[in-house]
Amino acid sequence: MLTYCVRKRLFLLSRETLKPSVSSVSPQQRRCESGGSMLELQHYISSGRAGRGSTYGPLGTELKRNVLQQWWAAVVSLKPEVFGISTPCSSIDGGTLRIVDGEALGEQLKDLSEAQLKERLHKLFQHNQSLRTSLLQGALEQFVPSLELIIRKLPFGLAETGLCYHPEPERSDTIGCFTEVTEASLVWFCSPRTSSQWLDYWARQRLQWWRKFALGPSDFSVCDVLSEELKEGASRGVKVLYQFPSGSETLETLWSFGDTKLLKTHHGSRAKLLCRDGRRSVVPHVLSVSANVDRGVLAFLFNSLQHVQKVDSKRRLYQRKVLKLHPTLAPVKVALDMGRGSTSELRQVCEGLLQEFLEAGISAWPGYLDTTYSSMESLHVKYDEMGVLFTVMITDSTLENGLLMVRNRNTTVKETMHISEIKQFLLKYISAAENI
Repeated sequence: MLTYCVRKRLFLLSRETLKPSVSSVSPQQRRCESGGSMLELQHYISSGRAGRGSTYGPLGTELKRNVLQQWWAAVVSLKPEVFGISTPCSSIDGGTLRIVDGEALGEQLKDLSEAQLKERLHKLFQHNQSLRTSLLQGALEQFVPSLELIIRKLPFGLAETGLCYHPEPERSDTIGCFTEVTEASLVWFCSPRTSSQWLDYWARQRLQWWRKFALGPSDFSVCDVLSEELKEGASRGVKVLYQFPSGSETLETLWSFGDTKLLKTHHGSRAKLLCRDGRRSVVPHVLSVSANVDRGVLAFLFNSLQHVQKVDSKRRLYQRKVLKLHPTLAPVKVALDMGRGSTSELRQVCEGLLQEFLEAGISAWPGYLDTTYSSMESLHVKYDEMGVLFTVMITDSTLENGLLMVRNRNTTVKETMHISEIKQFLLKYISAAENI
């Protein structure tokens, strides 16, 4: 399947009916080319094919899942007036992105004149199914069905996460291509008299949320959208930004749309749109809060990567890379390794402890399965780059008296702990980090 990307010859012939050409190089790919930081995060994310976004490894996939989970908890689970919805990726109305079967298209366009090509492409892109470029429309369509649930009382919100397709920045030497993006969206319906205050409220909330998980909170900021950059129908906009090495990029955008989009979506009588605002009945104003989750994952990775200088036992200065992801977001909370000794018995202890961690919801890395000998220092380097919070070392002492060694990623401090205490210690640590 092709996503609005046909051969350049066809694009040039049908330029009256198609969008202008845009870049097929993703922001992630540009950052990979402009700096070396992404090369140090290969366990997490790599540049995808042109126009296709990023490819996540096992750790990146888990990190993205944790980010989505925390977004949902903050916006939906902890807000009784916000409800989750799920809408299809395809759209009948609107949409600027359409999918076609490349092979079938090639067969249909064989031996056609220029005029016939234009006509065929026009019909193809006019009637073919379109894909969504945002989650806003789905929430607007779900507004009326949701009114009975909330007894027509304002304010309330509808939230959703899912795939969208964003156009790439323009570049004259490429055809039109789009990037697949995971979006997290809150559409907030409120009284016209309070819409401005609600926009300020959600802007503060969203900035606080991003900064909560940041190692360097000052890299996250907000700014108003310039009047010439406002979306159609928007009276005001706010952006949450992250300062990447290559410059600031938008992580989340908030728009105040008034009631125009709601009226446009639900044609007909205004009566079915009326909600209670105190003693009055009003058509609510619409606020849209939309986050680019993939760019947010990149922001947390860049923000968490540190190069720490350290002096070894021989007074030599060296630098180590540490991915200091927030404990809640870190894909791996603890790595289990074993020292030299009775291999079979140590492995049994590791396996039992691993199962105990997993049953308690603590993500663990089975480092003991690697039979290649590695020094303690090389293990620490590996786990620091992976962002592992704690390294637990099972040794003969564990077999004799139940004691094991626990190393903290952030402080590098090693302490002895009894095996019966380690699970509760980790749960308490993670819980405390969530409540900061």
